[in-house]
Amino acid sequence: MNKKQVRTILDTMGDMFPDAHCELNHTNPFELTIAVLLSAQCTDETVNKVTATLFQKYKRPEDYLAVPLEELEQDIRRIGLFRNKAKNIQALCALLLDKYGGEVPQLHEQLVELPGVGRKTANVVISNAFGVPAIAVDTHVERVSKRLGMVNLKDSVLEVEKKLTKLVPKEEWTLTHHRLIFFGRYHCKAQNPQCAACPLADVCREGKKRMKSASHRKPII
Repeated sequence: MNKKQVRTILDTMGDMFPDAHCELNHTNPFELTIAVLLSAQCTDETVNKVTATLFQKYKRPEDYLAVPLEELEQDIRRIGLFRNKAKNIQALCALLLDKYGGEVPQLHEQLVELPGVGRKTANVVISNAFGVPAIAVDTHVERVSKRLGMVNLKDSVLEVEKKLTKLVPKEEWTLTHHRLIFFGRYHCKAQNPQCAACPLADVCREGKKRMKSASHRKPII
């Protein structure tokens, strides 16, 4: 894919979703880290419902460690994998207090060492909390970038990230991450993509396939 094609895709998504942003509710880097950790295999909508009360009860790392693990599990039980996530949250808070004075570190290599924090979570935190350009690859980003031919279908999540950071200007990494998510969440959905009304259907693998299939269907008389 050449730069002109990439520019067309980025500008089109920009026109469609000019206000794309992180939809996880948070007021500081610590809350964002907890929210992203909770969001693995779970919708942002569900996470926001849980954190609405969670963040009122737990303000600092010390608060999460002041309760039994079972109590924290109950507080997040609507979240998928809640037992494992509760364990990771307490381990993460202990490490923050032990190593970083209770503050979320700002370096990517430090973030990925925190329990429950992978590369995607670290990229979300550094870009949204600390203003460091990054492209976090979630299911939406991976699906959309593969459908549009920006990356190869068999590329791993890490390969997708590396290729996107080469294709997209660095100053647009974070914004592109949000727009890819909005495009995938509200338009190019996994099961029912809106191909017929998509301005990028002509460059999309999935769009071309579906439109071709539709054109071959015999009209019902």
